[in-house]
Amino acid sequence: MTGFSALCLPTLLSAVVVFLASSLIHMVLPWHKNDYPMMPNQDAIMDALRAFSIPAGDYLVPRASSRAEFRSPQFAEKLKKGPAVLMTVMPPGSMSMGRNLSLWFVYTIVVGLLAAYVAARALPVGAGFWPVAHIVGPVAFTGYAVALWQMSIWYWRGWSHTFKATADGIIYAVLTAAMFGWLWP
Repeated sequence: MTGFSALCLPTLLSAVVVFLASSLIHMVLPWHKNDYPMMPNQDAIMDALRAFSIPAGDYLVPRASSRAEFRSPQFAEKLKKGPAVLMTVMPPGSMSMGRNLSLWFVYTIVVGLLAAYVAARALPVGAGFWPVAHIVGPVAFTGYAVALWQMSIWYWRGWSHTFKATADGIIYAVLTAAMFGWLWP
């Protein structure tokens, strides 16, 4: 077993490397350019929604208030007529990336900490590059990618978006595993 505190450097360095790689993937490469297509007549839709002053949050329309309502013919008719919508409403104003980038960096540290925890419990000091990578890589991959799959399973997110995010997760996991393997105490 390796002391958890000895893994601070690989945890932080892996977070920085993943943060830089994700910046490159999302800002330079065209990989995610078409993840969210433009809605037809978006100005009219925005004007219509604005009238409702919907607070920021996640919404499902139509949404039943109970199981009984969900099973009712009236609710079935609502679903049949459509559209069924799952949407996230963001607060109005500028789309400053500072908050998002800060939270993403914290998230990369959390994934690194989870990988460090599992690896520290499974591997001794002096473990080689490949044993470290074989523990850290799958843990990091799970943190970066696997949890996204349920959005396509349950909420109809396009599988192409999920596959691209999974490919990103593989890249992030490989980078995390490499940093830990390289800097393992």
